Amino acid sequence: MRIGILGLGRIGAFHAETLSGLDAVESLVLTDPFAEAAKSAAERFGGEVVDSPEALLAAGVDGIVVAAATDAHPKLILAGVEAGIPVFCEKPVAKHMSEGVEVLRAVDGSDVPIQIGYNRRFDAGFVNARAAVQSGELGKLHTVRSTTLDPAPPPAAYIAASGGIFRDCSVHDFDIIRWVTGREVVEVYAVGGNRGAEYIKEAGDADTTGAILTLDDGTIAVVSNSRHNARGYDVRMEIHGFTDSIAVGLEDKLPLRSVEPGVTFPAGTPHDFFMDRFTAAYRAELTAFTEVVAGTRPSPCTVADALEAGWIAEACTLSLHEHRPVTIAEVRSA
Repeated sequence: MRIGILGLGRIGAFHAETLSGLDAVESLVLTDPFAEAAKSAAERFGGEVVDSPEALLAAGVDGIVVAAATDAHPKLILAGVEAGIPVFCEKPVAKHMSEGVEVLRAVDGSDVPIQIGYNRRFDAGFVNARAAVQSGELGKLHTVRSTTLDPAPPPAAYIAASGGIFRDCSVHDFDIIRWVTGREVVEVYAVGGNRGAEYIKEAGDADTTGAILTLDDGTIAVVSNSRHNARGYDVRMEIHGFTDSIAVGLEDKLPLRSVEPGVTFPAGTPHDFFMDRFTAAYRAELTAFTEVVAGTRPSPCTVADALEAGWIAEACTLSLHEHRPVTIAEVRSA
């Protein structure tokens, strides 16, 4: 098949490399507002460069991958759907939930599939965790802990435009909690602080946060995030039930050091970047998209799925600013 990629920055170029190695993908069509970015990706991974999204959509592509700036996501998703071309779009659907809701309304009833990029759904550990929950082998759940710790904060310009740590970073934890447990979040309470890069505080954001999520069956989920984790990129989950407990991310590249006498775990070099931690997951995610394009599977993460994680991020942002519990129903109706 022939796949178009819109946006050839860091993640777009990474997707170009991944797609170029998939058996199902015969050719790529690339475009970026910065022509040199598309040209560089074409030289490295192959593909035809065109000068606009319109030209790409007219180039006979079977599916498109949207890796452009967040502000462009709604327009590019709708352009793909209008052209009848299956869409893969990196999260989020839109910078603001109101725009995301408009996208959902616009595509309601369309038979053109849209897949939103939440790559943890394709990581082997999280897949196994979901299967364990679904099988009932853990018994009734009572506690979930989800962690995302970045080794260093992104640049100031990124922070200023990100919408905040809950919308930009924690949203991955929110999505995977929903996906693994099969439950919905009904209420949140969030806290945050600034003890690192000053520009994060100046942007009105926190660099380290914690959130307590109450799920609709009474399970408590604890989410921990930070922009500062010098040992590496740390993504983990614990799921505790009345029968058993399991963990995702306890492997030799875990960026955590044990000080127990005689303990040598973890023994490997710590993960230092999200692309390192989730290389296999990204490949599985884009392989799934080729199956969506081929019509052999439904979208594994729809616009509606993605918006649910977004509502949790909105509630946590409000909770942080107002120092109080916030229900998901409250932010939906705002």
